[in-house]
Amino acid sequence: MKIIFAGTPEFAVPSLQTLIDSDHEICAVYTQPDRPSGRGRQLHPSPVKALALAAGIPVFQPLTLKTDEDCQQMAALNADLIVVVAYGMILTQAVLDFPPLGCINVHGSLLPRWRGAAPIQRALMAGDEKTGVTIMKIIRKLDAGDMLHKEELLISDTDTSHDLYLKLADLGAIGLAKVLTQLENGLLKPEIQDESLVTHAEKLDKSEATIDWTQSAEAISRKIRGLNPWPVAQTDYQGQVLRIWQAEALNETSNLPAGTVDSTHKKLDVATTQGIVRLLEVQLPNGKRMTAQAFLNAHAVDGVKLG
Repeated sequence: MKIIFAGTPEFAVPSLQTLIDSDHEICAVYTQPDRPSGRGRQLHPSPVKALALAAGIPVFQPLTLKTDEDCQQMAALNADLIVVVAYGMILTQAVLDFPPLGCINVHGSLLPRWRGAAPIQRALMAGDEKTGVTIMKIIRKLDAGDMLHKEELLISDTDTSHDLYLKLADLGAIGLAKVLTQLENGLLKPEIQDESLVTHAEKLDKSEATIDWTQSAEAISRKIRGLNPWPVAQTDYQGQVLRIWQAEALNETSNLPAGTVDSTHKKLDVATTQGIVRLLEVQLPNGKRMTAQAFLNAHAVDGVKLG
């Protein structure tokens, strides 16, 4: 098949690599325009662009796909199929209509659960036992197309959003390869999404980062892991913002008020209304990430109230 690939971040790289390694022809890669990053705010290519250029694939970076010129340019490539993985740009109906085999998307959730911008983080924060990827047809309604294939993944007690991001990126590539084989052989069996089971994964916001220590230890632990690597959970520590990168929930009781630190066992434990949260990796303003033990070596925190 002749394929256009549209994607931008690291999540899309395994899927693009799978296509590069296949017998399919990748006639073009579409990705977001280069963005400034780093201290010097210099323009840097997306991970997908870097891989495409290394593989000698033509790269297009339109600001939008809404103009007639952009649509005509894409249509002129005469692709059979468009594969989209975290592209970050809405495809117009004109774009969806031109490939004979349509457009498919690799989405980081087990649809119809968690349609939207942050499915990986929301699944983890909600306490879902499993997540996965869904390969689906693209229609104009957000993440609502027919499902073509799913790959499932159990969520562990230590997984962060970053961990799941990497795992699901690889799973997406595996699922994509299966779907393309089924598509070639006419074996696809699309499944309509049950609208009654839909949940929405709203985009993460920095305002969600502050920890409420009156929640259960399990809920707080999931939040800390779900907000790693962005925006990173935080709490007030003696007038400073203490960022919390890693933590675990302990099924133990404490008589201390919620948010109070107990370091009597040389551990950075924080009381909640239900259980204890053991902080494992933290960071103070203008400082580096450090282990809880390193933090305890430098700070007297026993009995300190976090908030």
